[in-house]
Amino acid sequence: MDKAWIDGAAVSLETAAAAAALVLKTARLPAIAGLGTDVAGTRAAILLADKLHGAIDHMRSEIVFRDLDVLRQAGAMVTTVGEARLRGDVLLFIGANLTKAWPPLMDALRPDLAPVLEAEITARKIIWIGAGRGEAPAGTLEVAATPAALPNILASLRAIVLGRKTMQGPAITKKLTEVAEILKAAPFGVAVWSAESADMLSIEMLTGLIIDLNKNTRFSSVRLVAPMNAAGVVLTSGWMTGFPVRTGFGRGYPEHDTWRFESTRLIDSGEADAAIWISAYGAEAPPWTKQVPLIALSAPGTSFPAEPHVRFEVGRPGVDYDSTEYVPQAGTLVAVEATDRSEASSVAHILGLIDAELAKGE
Repeated sequence: MDKAWIDGAAVSLETAAAAAALVLKTARLPAIAGLGTDVAGTRAAILLADKLHGAIDHMRSEIVFRDLDVLRQAGAMVTTVGEARLRGDVLLFIGANLTKAWPPLMDALRPDLAPVLEAEITARKIIWIGAGRGEAPAGTLEVAATPAALPNILASLRAIVLGRKTMQGPAITKKLTEVAEILKAAPFGVAVWSAESADMLSIEMLTGLIIDLNKNTRFSSVRLVAPMNAAGVVLTSGWMTGFPVRTGFGRGYPEHDTWRFESTRLIDSGEADAAIWISAYGAEAPPWTKQVPLIALSAPGTSFPAEPHVRFEVGRPGVDYDSTEYVPQAGTLVAVEATDRSEASSVAHILGLIDAELAKGE
């Protein structure tokens, strides 16, 4: 059953869409933020931002750009979870809370089993640098590292792999030397990390280490992507605009700037005078503090600091309705059939209604 509200009072979808369109017609620079939606919802949001000369940003952009900024500067060697499970004889985990970032991780990688496509390998070697308490499986070679120390530890490991000296103490140097020898001897090693627990410098050091290892052996990586379909949104934005999120359309064409088009900065500075907040995967509210006319497309149970001017309740992609989204197991976009199909509206449907109302005034 469709649900919509204006200033907390229940209304029809059509009435709410008309009210949302009225706000957007008079806005100087609307920010379309959150973007927790599937490919269809992302496409509709980008088309709307283009029409309104607004800006788009994802709620997990900060995490996304830790990986993406390194990728843009240095490139990366990546593989899929399935390939890591089938071929990886050495798994190098980096940082804490990887199983929290992606709960199916261990079931997907199965580090307890030998790689199926490497017949001469009878057991994997598991290394974990900076694991959380109790996170590493039994038999793991662990190297302790706090988040603050992680970049330095990885830099030292890279130096040892290249036969250079480090300033680390004897104990940690001995352990890193052991790790380095395992990595260099790996027929097919795979590093696994999440930008939620590794900062950009750590990712840069790890990427460099993987490039160095590939001079003499095969080594790749699996990056655990940010939640809320962040990777799917970035891919969709890429093929539609040529850029990832944090892209604006104020000049009539897409421009990308990670500072200028950060949604919270736009709103708190007063540059954006209206906002659309999209969160279909979970009950998350906007992070900004300044109050602007807000149009929310949110999951059931979302609590806002102040009631949005217009609010639509939307279903969850892949649960309430069929969707296309980024699936970590496949490492790409996948068509996902609804697991608990309902009559809940999709983000794309709601944005389509708003767009139709905007078109009436053209």
